[in-house]
Amino acid sequence: MKKAVSLLIMVVLLCNSALSWGQTEPEEIKLEDNKFKEYFFEALKQKGIENNDKAIVALERCLKIDANNATIYHELGKNYFALKDYKNAYSSFEKANTLDPKNKWFLIGMYDVDYETKDYADAVKVINKLILFDSKFKEDLTSLYMNTGEFEKALALINELNETTGKSERRDAYKLQILSQGTYQDAEITNLLNQINKYPKEEANYISLIYLYSKKDDIEKVLETARKLEAAVPNSEWAQVSLFKNYLVNNESEKAIKAMNIVLASTKIDSKIKHRIFNEFLIYVNTNPQFTPDLDKAIGYFDDDKNVNVNKEVGKYYHNKKQWDKALKYYQLALKKSNPADVETSLLLLDVYVQTNEFEKAAKNASEMIELFPAQAQFYYYAGLAYNQLQQFKKAKEMLEMGMDYVVEDITLEINYNIQLGEAYNGLGDANKKEFYFSKANELLKKQK
Repeated sequence: MKKAVSLLIMVVLLCNSALSWGQTEPEEIKLEDNKFKEYFFEALKQKGIENNDKAIVALERCLKIDANNATIYHELGKNYFALKDYKNAYSSFEKANTLDPKNKWFLIGMYDVDYETKDYADAVKVINKLILFDSKFKEDLTSLYMNTGEFEKALALINELNETTGKSERRDAYKLQILSQGTYQDAEITNLLNQINKYPKEEANYISLIYLYSKKDDIEKVLETARKLEAAVPNSEWAQVSLFKNYLVNNESEKAIKAMNIVLASTKIDSKIKHRIFNEFLIYVNTNPQFTPDLDKAIGYFDDDKNVNVNKEVGKYYHNKKQWDKALKYYQLALKKSNPADVETSLLLLDVYVQTNEFEKAAKNASEMIELFPAQAQFYYYAGLAYNQLQQFKKAKEMLEMGMDYVVEDITLEINYNIQLGEAYNGLGDANKKEFYFSKANELLKKQK
């Protein structure tokens, strides 16, 4: 039934072309008309059973009767396309389009050939003509721009479609791909600023802008944008970023802590911003120690952070300020969550033990770490130093002599080793060895200068 309807439609399409056959005798017109229909129906029949070669022969006979029939050229194009004869397919569709520029299906045939042959540059030209018939073809144009590498045009079109028809997953993916190249980020920043001016209540535009500023490490712009978001959408999680800063400045501690917890718990906010807020609160707690429990709670938000051990970083902060008891607390917490034990944190912890004269703990801890890291020279050094302070000079000498083999291209550590070996031999009553190691340490000190 569908084929019969299609044949009827095609006959109607061909009626006008019969009028252009010129002034001939009625009998001749009827004869040519019958022949044309016969060839045409034969072409449709052969195409229907996939005899495309025979269909082409029949269509060429039609052209001998009516050389300017756009429909025949369109049918030729479809048969050539089925045979993967893309050159002839394209020229047939193009001829049909030349004869009837107002029929979009002829352009679609050209576009199909371009896409199949990956001639995306020509496809762009064809699609731009199709857009005049139907703006929905702009979706195809975004893909073509991505294939031709015309990312600036693609970005502009994506932004236009996002505004006029709403966002789509495919366009979002294209946009991420484009913006991964820093070249186009400034253009997108300009677009987002314009969008914010037009639609000040649209939170997504602020978040996208904050993301781009964050990628550029422009934290001041991030905070400026967050402040604008706060004014426009007060309930936004991102707005809490700027609220937190204002609360700290105004010494509104409870409000600042509440804002910080919202930010740290958010799945939307970039980790760089979270770390910055946490560091600001850490500095605040240093002068307001009553909020240490809130600091400890905040650290918990970073438990799954694979890049930064926050307990260790807090320990280093207090270490630099020589607040040994606090540094010790956070190093111990950091090591509880480290598996295997972190070498840097362990060495920092040993330094705290030495600074606080807890030499028994230092000796015990260093010995345990040597079992885990037998080629780490600094653990032997701390063990030797601790045993010297405990006046267990034989153990100190043994540890230092074992560890010396692992000192490689670290002149400062080598100097310290020689000093401690000198101390150990002094404790053992060997004056010659004591002088030998102290002299060696002095020679190294001169070289270091």
